[in-house]
Amino acid sequence: MKKEIKIIAFLAILIALALVLSYVDSLIVVSFVVPIIRLPGIKLGLANIAIIYTLYKMGIKEAILVSLVRLVLSSILFGSITTFLYGLCGAILSLSVMIILKKLTSFSLVAISIFGSIMHNIGQIIVAIFIMSTKEIGLYLPVLVISGIICGIAVGILSYLTLKYTKNITLFN
Repeated sequence: MKKEIKIIAFLAILIALALVLSYVDSLIVVSFVVPIIRLPGIKLGLANIAIIYTLYKMGIKEAILVSLVRLVLSSILFGSITTFLYGLCGAILSLSVMIILKKLTSFSLVAISIFGSIMHNIGQIIVAIFIMSTKEIGLYLPVLVISGIICGIAVGILSYLTLKYTKNITLFN
């Protein structure tokens, strides 16, 4: 029983961390090329640090749980049903690809983060095409792929460092 309580408590901490990182992410204005040009739809994806940490430290089911609970809570607190739909499609594609790559390849954590970031952007473009009823929004995908690579590298490095500096933390003694 004690082990289950520790797991639940740690998952709650990870969900809270992901939620805080999601909020911080919403406060950061990301711009590329020219610092004064803000490109819509581009976020760093800081919450993915907690999700990647969960995937590598705890497992697939736990990472899915942290991702979905964070998405629901952040949509209720900071978003809308539309932001939930964008986030859900992005999260499903992103986490699915990261799980598959982690299981079936020897890709580094940073490479897996990059693929996850790109897939999140593709998921959001798919939702945007349906919501806006226009295929032309797909023309924005190259910009999102480039930003996904850059943000995926940053999140991957931060995730790697987080795992590295917490490797001696034993969760389930």
